[in-house]
Amino acid sequence: MEKKVTYLVTGIIVTVLYWIFKVEILEKLYYAQGFSDEMYNNSIYGIVTAISIGMAWLVAAIYYYVINSVRFARWWHWLSMLVIVTLITPIICYFVTTGIFNSAGKDYAHEAMAFSVSNLLTVAVLFVIASFSIRWWSSNCRHTPIPQ
Repeated sequence: MEKKVTYLVTGIIVTVLYWIFKVEILEKLYYAQGFSDEMYNNSIYGIVTAISIGMAWLVAAIYYYVINSVRFARWWHWLSMLVIVTLITPIICYFVTTGIFNSAGKDYAHEAMAFSVSNLLTVAVLFVIASFSIRWWSSNCRHTPIPQ
């Protein structure tokens, strides 16, 4: 039981640290002079981070507790969920970001696309963290992607 709680607490701590250092992390992955300033000034980094964290943890929870099937408990099934969340989340973030900029009369579509592509990495890492944090209580998928 202690190992399970340790993984969960570690995952939560890492996710909170990502939230705290979101601007620094995301600007290391992609920085463009005017675009990044507008992202910061309009608090879009927080929105993108919330979407990324929410989607990664939600899809992991869906895989381990809603799908939770013996037929869907192989590493390639888990990998398919990773690919889905890694592709869908940046698309959502792109549309949210460009929507905010368009409503403000600014055109950063190219920069938003590049930023969204760089966000693929963070979403993938967040999904892996969420997976290893919550998989232990799944009845059928707890051995996925790596057996205990």
